[in-house]
Amino acid sequence: MPPSWIEADWTLIDGVFRPGVRIQIGDDGRIAAIEFASPDEERPAGGRSPSTGPSSDEGRSPERSASERSASERCAAARLHRRALLPGFVNVHSHAFQRALRGFGESYPAGMGDFWSWREAMYGLVERLDPPTFKRITLHAFREMLAAGITTVGEFHYVHHADIDAQDFALDELVIEAAKEAGIRLVLLLCFYKTGGVGKPLVGGQRRFATPDVERFVRQFERLEKLLDPRTQSIGLAPHSLRAVPPDDLKSLKAEADRRGVVCHTHIEEQRKEIEEVRAALGVSPLVWLLDNTPLGPRDTIIHATHSTPPDLRRYLASGAHIGVCPLTEGNLGDGIAEGGLIQQLGAGVCIGSDSNIRIDFAEELRWLEFVQRLRAEKRGVCKEADGELARRLWRCGTSNGAVSLGLDGIRRVHGSALPAAPVRVGEICVGAAADFLTIDLDAPTLDGWTSQTLLASWLLGAGRECVRDVCVAGAWTAPPAPGGSRDLFPNPPRQAAG
Repeated sequence: MPPSWIEADWTLIDGVFRPGVRIQIGDDGRIAAIEFASPDEERPAGGRSPSTGPSSDEGRSPERSASERSASERCAAARLHRRALLPGFVNVHSHAFQRALRGFGESYPAGMGDFWSWREAMYGLVERLDPPTFKRITLHAFREMLAAGITTVGEFHYVHHADIDAQDFALDELVIEAAKEAGIRLVLLLCFYKTGGVGKPLVGGQRRFATPDVERFVRQFERLEKLLDPRTQSIGLAPHSLRAVPPDDLKSLKAEADRRGVVCHTHIEEQRKEIEEVRAALGVSPLVWLLDNTPLGPRDTIIHATHSTPPDLRRYLASGAHIGVCPLTEGNLGDGIAEGGLIQQLGAGVCIGSDSNIRIDFAEELRWLEFVQRLRAEKRGVCKEADGELARRLWRCGTSNGAVSLGLDGIRRVHGSALPAAPVRVGEICVGAAADFLTIDLDAPTLDGWTSQTLLASWLLGAGRECVRDVCVAGAWTAPPAPGGSRDLFPNPPRQAAG
């Protein structure tokens, strides 16, 4: 068996890199103990210690200094030389199959494109996907996420059926299988999709998304729940949007999520056209309808909110709910820029998703969360914390905030109460949390010149996925996949349609 103790040169705890931290991984794939170096221990080269000792967070008991352990215990630690250990990234919003669109839809012979013209190219992909190809693309996307340090993915899954004439939900299990094979932690966000626009029928490739009624959808939810590996897999509900879900069905689905204590994710106000269509049909914008018609809380996440207004965002975030932002996809699609500065000022509600997987690099996602706000405000440090720290705030958006959004914060809520049987906690290094880690290579050329105080900012704002060395999910270490060998990812590629 591999050693149960690990020690990197530096370990990120509470947003601070600390030297000499030893972590014990239990047989259940969770962190069993954390030990901090005694003051007289030699510190690793390459940086200064920013801290005099551990904080007193209750989640990190039991902790011991290194001097409290015997020599035989100390020898059991696996030493991760020239590496820093961090919690793995938490990706709250992915459509893995869209990874096959990378490079397609980027030619514009008929003039400039937009989200809606891109969507037609996406439907062309959907019409060509057979089940084996769907699984191959999904598996590839999950492995690429792991290689980028993403250890948890919320897969917002809506391509349910084997073809446009089937109602077999044959592709749902393939997502679960792909996650198991890749070794990534999965929250399957099972998507309800009934209409092809407000009051419009599904057409063409959309028919593969069809969930005709809530009752049958819930039965499928229950069937899939039994197939999950409880160590690394869970499930939530995802009414696609008010474009694709009638209001009464969305209310029913939200009530079902609350009754079961699972998370509920919904696309909201990504496009101005969506807002106009919903307002014409319901008399209010999508977010206002959601606020007025459903109870909201920490288990709720809206995705994008690109064109949501400040008053509506204040009401929404006051509930403790989350907003999933996808900077690289939103930039690729030309969606617009969300009220990021306001969102950051109002609390810890922002989390990050790779969405279309046009590029899978969370360091890049996080810096563009800040950079687009700099372009908008013509100021720097828009998304900083109250004490001025930017990198630490961005880091939480990519880890612990996402954990709450996906129901992986160690608390299971039903009707607002916490139950003793809590799910796993991710996004932090603390006792009881999942042993979900990434390491970064301290000798990576793009990090040259780092100190322990600047390392996080150096990586998030100036480097990227090339720095990721290893990943660990539930105590199982995975080497990043070798490059190459994937040119047959999609043997029947989509049309090179105008974006």
